[in-house]
Amino acid sequence: MDLTNTALIVVDVQAGFDESGWGPRNNPDCEANIAALITAWREAKRPVVFVRHDSVTEGSPLRPGLPGNAFKDVVHGEPDLLVSKDVNSAFFGQPDLHGWLSDRGATGVAIAGIQTNYCCETTARMAGNLGYDTLFVIDATHTFDLPAYGGGTITAAELARVTATNLQEEFAAVVTTAELLGS
Repeated sequence: MDLTNTALIVVDVQAGFDESGWGPRNNPDCEANIAALITAWREAKRPVVFVRHDSVTEGSPLRPGLPGNAFKDVVHGEPDLLVSKDVNSAFFGQPDLHGWLSDRGATGVAIAGIQTNYCCETTARMAGNLGYDTLFVIDATHTFDLPAYGGGTITAAELARVTATNLQEEFAAVVTTAELLGS
């Protein structure tokens, strides 16, 4: 897999997702996989983008100025670009991610972060629509159980599986950390 012109986009890996109230989550290896990706990208001198959700919703732990807005420790070092957003897609944040990637000749993106089925999936769909060779690193994302439309609960594992199904081929190539890092 040629990753020469591929930027790593790390979406919303923030402390606020460790607070109670989100419900059960999947993929306990998510954070370790994200750390491995950041290290590999830096060693290869490829661009690393951190995206931070600066929530405007009252009561959100992701609001600027609250401890939950900070990145988790696995998001280490300085990014090549820090994007601040208050919506689902990293492409609607500041500074302009698409412009920054284009200016650097990036033709691909690898997406990791939180939550699989919200900001990560939305960013992947946008990247695919913008023409990037998009890699969705499924085991470097996680999400939480959700109440289902019509009743019941959809587990985080099932949400991740559906997200991977939605993205595969149409918007992105769904890969694992090991596949991406060749290990």
